[in-house]
Amino acid sequence: MFVIVVGSERAAAGSIGYWQKERQSQYVWETGWSVLPRFQGQGIATRAIAKIVERTRSERKHRSLHAFPSVDNAPSNTICRKAGFTLRGQLDFEYPPSQLMRCNDWCLDLFANAG
Repeated sequence: MFVIVVGSERAAAGSIGYWQKERQSQYVWETGWSVLPRFQGQGIATRAIAKIVERTRSERKHRSLHAFPSVDNAPSNTICRKAGFTLRGQLDFEYPPSQLMRCNDWCLDLFANAG
């Protein structure tokens, strides 16, 4: 997990992270983020996810990076689209624990177009 900081004062604007997850009998990276309300709509999460894509791609450990925003979270779904993720469909995701949330399954092939 990383703190997202902005400006010369390096104000905390949110957090982003990635972690290993087993999905459909293989290991993948999963990512998630949160930006504080006063910093939303400024492209901060889009820049942060680009850094996570660079980092996971450079590790060359898993082929794909997944994000699971709620189907109702238009800004996060837009971030996934802008970052080059492909929408694979919808699923029920347990978040927070013991609560089901309908999510989009966005996937980015980290090895696509790799030399």
